[in-house]
Amino acid sequence: MPPSVTDLLNLTNQTILVTGSSGNIGAGIARRLHEAGANLALHCTSNRSSVETLAAALGSRVVIVQGDVERDAERLCAEAMSAFAGLTGLVNNAGIQPVRMLLEQTSEDRTEMLRVNTLGVMAMTAAASKLMISSGGGAVVNIASIEGLQPALGHSHYATSKAAVLMHTRSAALELGRHGIRVNAVAPGLIDAPGLATAWPEGVQRWQAACPLERLGQPDDVADAVLFLLSPAARWITGATLAVDGGVLTNNVW
Repeated sequence: MPPSVTDLLNLTNQTILVTGSSGNIGAGIARRLHEAGANLALHCTSNRSSVETLAAALGSRVVIVQGDVERDAERLCAEAMSAFAGLTGLVNNAGIQPVRMLLEQTSEDRTEMLRVNTLGVMAMTAAASKLMISSGGGAVVNIASIEGLQPALGHSHYATSKAAVLMHTRSAALELGRHGIRVNAVAPGLIDAPGLATAWPEGVQRWQAACPLERLGQPDDVADAVLFLLSPAARWITGATLAVDGGVLTNNVW
């Protein structure tokens, strides 16, 4: 029997680790998953105060884990699992997005981008999946970007890192399905943040002109896609990438 309609988006008794919970998108994801009933491990690398504020607002069923997603992956996942006696979900949201033209990038720029955005996702997925197997399976959602499909100026290293995440998603889905673990990706477009329209007015205007739905994305737009992919509603979906971009990728670029 498939889940009832009322149970399709219910994450009660699920334990989910959300990396990068201190950020705009990560916090939005955490709030939505908590509302759906999940136990949450909120991750931060350095900005612990923001995550503590979020945890206090959410109240119960929340712990904080702190560390580097590539170097500390096994410890972070183990702490999340031990807090709730299980781990059934992972949202790989942590990432960096410095802007620098290709000819100006240093070796360190490229290395750190790939280390955090790509190797971090791979390390967290592997560490979490080992624990999910003992919990009977689970689901991973990787937060990529439409830049993994369509690059932007000054983002060659970022776009490359996100394209790698999209292929890792498919590869991990292929290998982990036999263990009852689904792996999918969400590729957001431009997501609004406090002060964005003031700091980058020309970019916001270009986006709105190119977007069929004529607006920027909101953190809840991404969060709802993540909720769907983690939930029983997506029980036969794995290896997929869901673009959440208001339709920008429909535009002909030549």
